[in-house]
Amino acid sequence: MSHITSNDLFQRALKVAPGGVHSPVRAFKSVGGTPVFFKSAKGAYLQSVDGDQYLDFCMSFGPLILGHRDPEVQEAVMEMIDTAWTFGACEPYSLELAEWMTQTLPWLEKVRFVSSGTEAVMSVLRVARAATGRSKILKFEGCYHGHCDSLLVKSGSGLAGAAASDSAGVSETVAKETLVAPLDNIAALEQVFAEQGSEIAAVIIEPLPANFGLLIQRQEFLKKIAELCKKHGALYIFDEVISGFRVALGGMAELTGINPDLVCYGKIIGGGFPVGCYGGKKELMELVAPSGPVYQAGTLSGNPVGMRAGLVTLKKAQRENLWSNLKTKTEEFTGQLKKLFSDRDVNFKVAQAPSLFWIHGSQIESPNHLHQITGQHTENFKNFFHSCLKNGIYLAPSGFEVSFLSHAHDKEVLSEALIKFDQALKEYKK
Repeated sequence: MSHITSNDLFQRALKVAPGGVHSPVRAFKSVGGTPVFFKSAKGAYLQSVDGDQYLDFCMSFGPLILGHRDPEVQEAVMEMIDTAWTFGACEPYSLELAEWMTQTLPWLEKVRFVSSGTEAVMSVLRVARAATGRSKILKFEGCYHGHCDSLLVKSGSGLAGAAASDSAGVSETVAKETLVAPLDNIAALEQVFAEQGSEIAAVIIEPLPANFGLLIQRQEFLKKIAELCKKHGALYIFDEVISGFRVALGGMAELTGINPDLVCYGKIIGGGFPVGCYGGKKELMELVAPSGPVYQAGTLSGNPVGMRAGLVTLKKAQRENLWSNLKTKTEEFTGQLKKLFSDRDVNFKVAQAPSLFWIHGSQIESPNHLHQITGQHTENFKNFFHSCLKNGIYLAPSGFEVSFLSHAHDKEVLSEALIKFDQALKEYKK
């Protein structure tokens, strides 16, 4: 496949944007080579500026659960664009989505729409600190919660403890407000609560960690967090920006039976448009301005185009029992993918949870913490990624990003995908 026009565009982009991109992973830095530029998309396919077609398993990193430009969503979007783009004032469109969400999810009594998942997390932590009068937040290794300063941190060792920043520009003072514990380690979790439980305002976790591979957590571990939060007076926050409305109607809160105090959403609730949302118990959300003293605002919050797109997406998914169908489809597809890897004697495994899957080279099929991921994974995935790209399959350009199926990935599309994966594996082995 030709990348001549993409190469030219990337050279232009390097002159006007850091690394030539507006979000780091797009730069292909971890897989090498020059990023492909795309000009259009429909269903399960992307069209590049060079005229090539790719079968898409990145799906804009998750929000496109119906696929690109679903006809029902597109109709609602075009109707809204012909009506208004933004108001900066009260309107009925965000109200309709908020009503649908709060009527559908019992743990969601009030919500506030924002423009990104990062903004939702940043705001929900402010609420937690105000509600408890405490300053420290506990997060987990391998969970990504956007790029707000206090959560761009990692553990200094394999045990729970104070954190050092993952990013320049984050002060030591801010980093010290965040505690980090390893995933799936109840002993370390109990230790950090025993030592600092009275200072912890909240525990935040991706209940299905999907930003450092797909690290599926045991129900026992997630419930132990809830137990310790209740015992020590800390709030329990689910970051469901990826998993919310992706793994089930009620996300991981539904699948685990855990009702979080506060929760963050994004991606799917915007139907492919920029969106974020935080919400939870009424008494906590009433702390947010103008009802309470926790200030948060946004010019484009509750943008009507995204609100309409999100509501149509969610209603269609609910009407068609999409979550159950997608889970079955993904299980069948990943089972066939595993067989391909075995038949071609390629040391890749596939972790899968509802409609997400992750191709990796770890020793076990479903790692649940970082230390189970093998050191050779990055290099092996790099070569596999380019083999897939050459054969018309677009995966997220990082060995630690997951893949997604959508409603548009029907039997014909997935049959085509298996043929392309098989050819990619043949070339990968040479």
